[in-house]
Amino acid sequence: MLFEGKVFKFGDDIDTDAIIPARHMNTSVPEELAQHCMEDADPEFVHKMEKGDIIVAGKNFGCGSSREHAPIA
Repeated sequence: MLFEGKVFKFGDDIDTDAIIPARHMNTSVPEELAQHCMEDADPEFVHKMEKGDIIVAGKNFGCGSSREHAPIA
């Protein structure tokens, strides 16, 4: 399987609050959540990311509190 797209690299221990900050958990609409994805880790991320791009992260990506909004974002 071959994937093509820009790669965004993040380190270890990116928790669910970094993926989608709690202050944006007032919606479960994917398009709205996507506008805030990774904004605390990289404020420009949502402006650089395009459909088909890839996130590569170290160990424990998505650690922390269980937050179903994180994979939706």
